[in-house]
Amino acid sequence: MSEQTLGRGPKRDYSTFDSELSGAVLNLHLFGRIMHWLNPYRLVLFFSLVLILIASYFTVIMEIMISRVLVDYIIVGDTESPMPDLYMIEATQWVERQLGIEPIFAAGLIFFVIMVLFTFVGHAHRMTLIGSIVKALRDLRQDLFAHMETRPSSFYDKVAVGRVMTRITNDVEALYEMLRGMGSLVGEFVPFFVALIIMFSTSVKLTLVLLMLVPIVGIATYFFREASREVFRLVRNSVSALNQNLQENLSGMQVVQLSLREERNLETYTNINKNNRRFEFRSINLNTVYSAFNDSLASMGLGVIIWYGGGEVVQDEMTLGGVILFTRFMNMLFTPVVTLGEQLNVLFRAMASGERIFQALDWDEQIHEPKEPVELPSRLQGKVEFRHLSFGYSEDAPILNDVSFVIEPGDKLAIVGPTGSGKSTMIRLLGRFYDFPRDMIFLDDIDLNDLHSHDVRTRIGVVLQDFHIFSGSILDNIILGNPNISRERAIEAAKTVNAHGFVSELPLGYDTPLVERGANLSQGQRQLLAFARVLAADPEILILDEATASIDTETESLIQDGLHKLMQGRTSILIAHRLQTIQEADKVLVLHHGVVRELGTHEELLAQKGLYYTLHELQFQDVTVDDEGNPL
Repeated sequence: MSEQTLGRGPKRDYSTFDSELSGAVLNLHLFGRIMHWLNPYRLVLFFSLVLILIASYFTVIMEIMISRVLVDYIIVGDTESPMPDLYMIEATQWVERQLGIEPIFAAGLIFFVIMVLFTFVGHAHRMTLIGSIVKALRDLRQDLFAHMETRPSSFYDKVAVGRVMTRITNDVEALYEMLRGMGSLVGEFVPFFVALIIMFSTSVKLTLVLLMLVPIVGIATYFFREASREVFRLVRNSVSALNQNLQENLSGMQVVQLSLREERNLETYTNINKNNRRFEFRSINLNTVYSAFNDSLASMGLGVIIWYGGGEVVQDEMTLGGVILFTRFMNMLFTPVVTLGEQLNVLFRAMASGERIFQALDWDEQIHEPKEPVELPSRLQGKVEFRHLSFGYSEDAPILNDVSFVIEPGDKLAIVGPTGSGKSTMIRLLGRFYDFPRDMIFLDDIDLNDLHSHDVRTRIGVVLQDFHIFSGSILDNIILGNPNISRERAIEAAKTVNAHGFVSELPLGYDTPLVERGANLSQGQRQLLAFARVLAADPEILILDEATASIDTETESLIQDGLHKLMQGRTSILIAHRLQTIQEADKVLVLHHGVVRELGTHEELLAQKGLYYTLHELQFQDVTVDDEGNPL
């Protein structure tokens, strides 16, 4: 059976979505793509850059005030030194004359003003930088969420939800840490170059000696990068595995507790957590060794300054303030390199995260939509036809084989068959959740492949056995944000399906908030809301996928009246095991191994004494039958 017959798209390697990514340190292509989301805030980022340049200048000025003004000018009394002071001595003398105060107070006043300006400008820089990054990543996260919303069911059949969650949450957060760190590095490197110029103008020899230590820091950074690359990738993947395992356990907590699997699941989670801890410890050890090595180089540089600079002071070739200036500028010389090394941890994580994010954004799998979709009338007749439909989720496992039948407008068709016969698959195809070949499914004689999936789904109302509850009130879960459904219409729908009774007894009525997954409602109450949701949307085609299988007898008696009203004037497809629902259908279709075995009324099929008769005698429970329809 070919892929075209099965109705699947091109074969995809889903393992690449979960593959380990290297996270190269400088991936310019990734940076370029990130700039797409930063571009709307470029003016604010430029303003932030100007602010950090001003703040960096103030940083240098404060060091000049301590070394050249306080030590050389005020304490030593040296005003003739050729060492640059960026006009701070002249500014101090001007304040002395204008205010008539002592030099020490004038210097203190200038230092105070500069410190206030530095604090204000630095704060403004951080706020504008972080604000722009947060907004850009907000847009990225929204685009990523919107993109993943449009991936088809075939994608989520193959990819774990926890992996997708990691990309939208943890990976985007890693980009935030990287961009914030890069903004901080700009503030470190500007003083680096200013300090370097002043140091060269003060003492070329001493500056060159100190610069000899910078390549050593760079080499250490390189080896740290090589040693850390694999570790940080393992950390990232272990975090993703933790999220996936946690999501699976929390979403299936009732099954876990009913199966008494708490200890076993805890053991599995503990093993994954131990792997994460081991990788995190390895990362911490690398950072500790790297930081200790850089601290040792800084101490070595300080020793060189004291030894060499002290001799220069004795020989009157350098002032005492100049030596102090070197000790202060030495931090500006090494701090950017050290900070860069410390940021490598974040950079490694962020590059791997960026690759994962854009891998998700580049995943182009989707339901094929027609270029010029047929526009449906305001109200469909509701005719549904399957013509020789064959389909399978994978090439080696066909589900449906040559399925053909017609449902006339307003008719009710019940579909029965053992578990795995393809009943739910037919419903998914009718809702355009999977691609399938042309000329196989028709809606009012229009090929479903000529209709946009959104248009199809607005005309089909599906009630599943497991009704999904969203966060919000009861009314929100009926309307689902549909602007065409008013509060009055939603309440009327609830009354029709007999849901109004229990809702009106709640303290806040339709405004009662529902907890996660609707745990504060019974299964029957959730199913009644499911019927109200579908009725409020007023679709032409109604699908009940074992919708009453979990309803108790008392609740079912309430729902039957609502069901009759709900199905009036609508084409209805009923996938059910309950005899009463099937008997009320106009026709019954019996599926077995993806093949239509029988089609007719309830009485006709019973008279044939075939597979339907066997299922009927076994009270329509899931059973295993042989190829002839006989129970095993």
